[in-house]
This record gives sequence, C-alpha cells and structure tokens, in this order.
Amino acid sequence: MKALLINGSPHRQGCTNLALEYVAKGLAEGGVDAQIVWLGSKPLAGCMACNACRKTGRCVHDDVVNELIPLANEADGIVIGSPVHYAAASGQVTSAMHRLFYTGAVDWSGKAGASVVSCRRGGASAAFDQLNKYFTITGMPIVSSYYWNQIHGNTPEEAMRDEEGLATMQQLGLNMAWLIRCIKAGRDAGFAYPGRVHNAKTNFIR
Repeated sequence: MKALLINGSPHRQGCTNLALEYVAKGLAEGGVDAQIVWLGSKPLAGCMACNACRKTGRCVHDDVVNELIPLANEADGIVIGSPVHYAAASGQVTSAMHRLFYTGAVDWSGKAGASVVSCRRGGASAAFDQLNKYFTITGMPIVSSYYWNQIHGNTPEEAMRDEEGLATMQQLGLNMAWLIRCIKAGRDAGFAYPGRVHNAKTNFIR
C-alpha cells in the first residue's frame, strides 16, 4: 500500500515539507509506504483546456505533472501540501493539480485524499478548502485528523514549535493508513467502489 505526498512549496525543505514528513511518519506507523514528491521551484504552466491529454493520457506541458500520473495511479492515497499564499494554495500546486486532475489519466475513485497547508499566520482555512475541492469532484474519500490540517511558522524551525500542528499531521497519516487498509479489506472481501450513476452534464445556462 502506497501514498503519494505532493510538496507544492517552492522551498523543498520548508514548512510544507516538514508537515508532509510528519504525515509520512503516521503513514509508516500505520503500515503504508509514503513518497514525497517536490513540484520544484520553476514556474509551472496552467491548464489551457486544449484536451490533448484526453487523447494521449499526458499533458502537452511535459514536466513534473506527467511524472505524477503513474505515481498517482499506483497510490492508494494522495496528500496535497501547500504553503498559504494570499489565503490560497501556491501557484505551483494550483497549476499542477488543475492539470493532473483534468488529464483523465488517473482513476481517482476510491483513493483516500487529504490536503495540508502551512502558513505564517492566517489564510490556512481558505487554502485548505481550495485543495479539498480536487477530492470532492473525483469520488475520493477525504481523510481528516483531529484538527484542520494546518501547521504554523515562517521557517521550519518555527514550525517545529507548533506541537499541535505536528501532532495533527502525524494523526492524519495514521488515519489515512487506517482508511487505506479498510478500503483494501473491503475490496478483498468483494465490496468494490461504486461506479457512477450516470455521466450526464447539465449546463445552467441554455
């Protein structure tokens, strides 16, 4: 069993990575392997809605997003991590997730999902809510902790002093491991994840 943890901060070893390391610690305690993938510090193009990915299974922008596709397909759980920029997720992670989730190359249904955010002071809840939207539109059960998944500090050294935040992250990892194991046990017992009722799309303006 595997979980893919995505570091959407431009700082590889910053507060977001620290939060993900504690999530990974909880996952390991629960018997699930965790892999942290950094999106990098270079600008990432946004989705152009060209729909080429629907034919090829890859994005026309050949960067880290295409590297994430096979990793996401293999994973039983996904954790998206981001710093808070102007009460929202980072530009890198927003561009990457828009493209990754739009490709149609990953079957997200039934994969456990969670998001974590790091901030200096405020805006965490808004960014947290933004990231959770990817899960609620793709049939992914959302994993929670015992508080909203946020950590506070302007540097990793400061974030290390946020004992409640670190405990929240570790608990999140434990909870995700438990859910992943429960989903696997259900599938092994013959309880498959339900398919879509229909694929109808209704536009509000006609």
